[in-house]
Amino acid sequence: MPYAELHCISNFTFLRGASHPEELVLRAQELGYAALAITDECSLAGVVRAHVEAKQSKLPLIIGSEFRLDDGLRFVLLATDRASYGNLSALITRGRRNAVKGSYRLTRADLADGVTGCLALWLPGRSPGVDEARWLSARFPGALWIAAERQLDADDAVRCRKLIAIADLTGLPLVAAGDVHMHERERRALQDTLTAIRLKTSVAQAGYALHPNGERHLRPLETLQRLYPAAWLAETLAIATRCRFSLEELRYEYPEEIVPSGETPTSYLSSTSWSSSPKRATKRFSSPYTISSSTRESRAFSARAADRRPIPQCATASASPQSIPRAWKCSSSASSRASATSHPTSTSTSSTSGART
Repeated sequence: MPYAELHCISNFTFLRGASHPEELVLRAQELGYAALAITDECSLAGVVRAHVEAKQSKLPLIIGSEFRLDDGLRFVLLATDRASYGNLSALITRGRRNAVKGSYRLTRADLADGVTGCLALWLPGRSPGVDEARWLSARFPGALWIAAERQLDADDAVRCRKLIAIADLTGLPLVAAGDVHMHERERRALQDTLTAIRLKTSVAQAGYALHPNGERHLRPLETLQRLYPAAWLAETLAIATRCRFSLEELRYEYPEEIVPSGETPTSYLSSTSWSSSPKRATKRFSSPYTISSSTRESRAFSARAADRRPIPQCATASASPQSIPRAWKCSSSASSRASATSHPTSTSTSSTSGART
């Protein structure tokens, strides 16, 4: 049966994800997944590389993000169109601006009105409670699912029964998800190392902070069919069908200038420039293209100074004006020749008298 993975983080969720976005896309395509969602924690950093690879692999890519509120409530939001992508981006920006660089902070007040257009997956904790499901359901009416993530832990079966009971109480549908951290099981050692680094401890001392097994990878469809009911798998396709947003839809949008009523950006710029000109100029001018008198005087002085530069002694009378400013290095013989040529009349007379003789 086809399946779409809706909860998957990449290495752009620093010190949690153990695979590149490209690796996740390629592995999902190899396994025959119908779609893949990249849902890095309060970030869209990994979707660009995933989009490039998904476009080449012709695998539908879903854009989303994972969140944890300050009280521990966890959920995933998936963008369905261009508008919902903008709303999702705004929520990420708000969370990042509320905390120091490298972290984020969101409260339930930040989701008071939900996130318009986005689909939500509730990520229950070890002991799921119905109150969280009801609170999210009020913010995402008709757009909330309970994510059932079977990782084959010791209490896996008991937890699934609790989720089914909550679904019966709230009327929320259950959907299969994988909580994927790596594209293949062999990355578990790296994922454990990343967890230890994040906790500033060693792998040996990390203890229960490490995942108990290597099930948080992209698993074959046959394995998923053994773990999940067909209805839960079918819900993944229903959600993927509604998430049709692609990064191909994004184009550069020039920001709209803020100008007073009755003004255009050009007229407002012109009037503002002219009104502030007396404060910035010491001379009056009638046009923005007029050269001030001070500028003209400066240029005239530079020209006169250039005309007064001394001419080297070795420069001959036949030298062109363009060559005069050059630096000349005159030898003694050149100076002698210059002296000889300084009396052209006597030389000319002697040679003429010799000819007459």
